[in-house]
Amino acid sequence: MQKLLLDLAERSAWTGAQAALGLAVVELADVPVWWAAPVALVLASAKSWVAGRLGRKGTASTLPATADPASLPRGCRW
Repeated sequence: MQKLLLDLAERSAWTGAQAALGLAVVELADVPVWWAAPVALVLASAKSWVAGRLGRKGTASTLPATADPASLPRGCRW
């Protein structure tokens, strides 16, 4: 249950950060607000790139393997 809550917190934090950064960028650039969506998509792609290098392979998590709910426990062979 703790790993699930940690995963939910990580996903919520990334989504909130992407939305906030998207809005901040369009405000600073003084462009229409609809540009926030493409900016947030670019940030989501950047997060995926980072997760591919930091997180466990095959998952979209930036959490280490020990805290990632998508990671199987050691000794489990499914």
